[in-house]
Amino acid sequence: MMLRKIAGIAASAAFVLGACTTAGTPAPSGGGGSAAGCTVGVSWNNYQEERWARWDEPAIKAALDAAGAKYVSNDAKSSAETQASNVENLIATQGAKVVIILAQDGTAIKPAVASAIAAGAAVIAYDRLIEDPTALYITFDNVLVGKLQAEALLKVKDSGNFVVIKGNKADANADFLRAGMVQAGLPDVDQSNDKLKNVGETYTDNWDPAKAQTEMEQFLTANDNKIDIAFVENDGMAGGVIAALTAQGLAGKVPVSGQDGDLAALNRVALGTQTVDVWKDARLLGKAAGDAAVQLCGNKDIKKVAGVGTFDSPGGNAMTSILLTPQAITKDNLNIVLDAGWITKADLCKDVTAGSVGGC
Repeated sequence: MMLRKIAGIAASAAFVLGACTTAGTPAPSGGGGSAAGCTVGVSWNNYQEERWARWDEPAIKAALDAAGAKYVSNDAKSSAETQASNVENLIATQGAKVVIILAQDGTAIKPAVASAIAAGAAVIAYDRLIEDPTALYITFDNVLVGKLQAEALLKVKDSGNFVVIKGNKADANADFLRAGMVQAGLPDVDQSNDKLKNVGETYTDNWDPAKAQTEMEQFLTANDNKIDIAFVENDGMAGGVIAALTAQGLAGKVPVSGQDGDLAALNRVALGTQTVDVWKDARLLGKAAGDAAVQLCGNKDIKKVAGVGTFDSPGGNAMTSILLTPQAITKDNLNIVLDAGWITKADLCKDVTAGSVGGC
């Protein structure tokens, strides 16, 4: 099974990094330089998600602007077919020499990547794996994200009935996260142990919060509301899961995980309805991609980009990669996102009892 392969890879330290930046530390810039006249295209899979417009895109643009490169983009609106044509449009029509792709479907996009490379463009697989070693893979360590999520929940409650609400099946990150949870001691897919019983596990199309809410409602009904822990792979879905729990009077009683640092999710951490939000400072990821694109404007050899290492992928490819380090945010360290300017005190502390958590 693919997940067990990923878990085995992760457990045997298959992440070999030449340089790994940490949250709060800028990614390597490669010495800057000029990319004047170079057009860099970004293919967003679904621009409607909060973080892309709020954090990732401005950071990419800033890095490109500093080097004199031009930014162009388009949005696939969650369609793998549309994204394939979008990538072609960025190169053939808009003149992109480097294409940054946030893949809707890491497998379906591979022919478009091959065509882009054949056309002389460099490709960056942004945040999500594309199994093509000619593309530069830039992301956070998603196995570690899953591990941090599970560690935080198991610290609060280490026994009982649990469910796992995973992301989109076509996104390799969903399985990377699940593999990290196994590293933290959660039983593998559809398995249980003497302390933890798996009573529900599912992928969620497009990481959709509404679908996650429905999934959680169904799990609650099937188990007479006897669910003790909810391992949820991102913040949007966590919002849906917590809505389902709220309807049953269980919000704040069932530990719930998430990731991405969504403002609403961090507020839920402060309120106590979400246990952990694994923060991936998307400003650092966007900067890393922008800086790498600038370098690729001058030299298409992805192995020459500053700070790269090697990631052995589930598909058996040695991917040239830059992996950044995420950080778990709980009620005990909310000051980290406040001090970083990621969220305002007003947003973090909305409806929170003064003095109940640090920062509020």
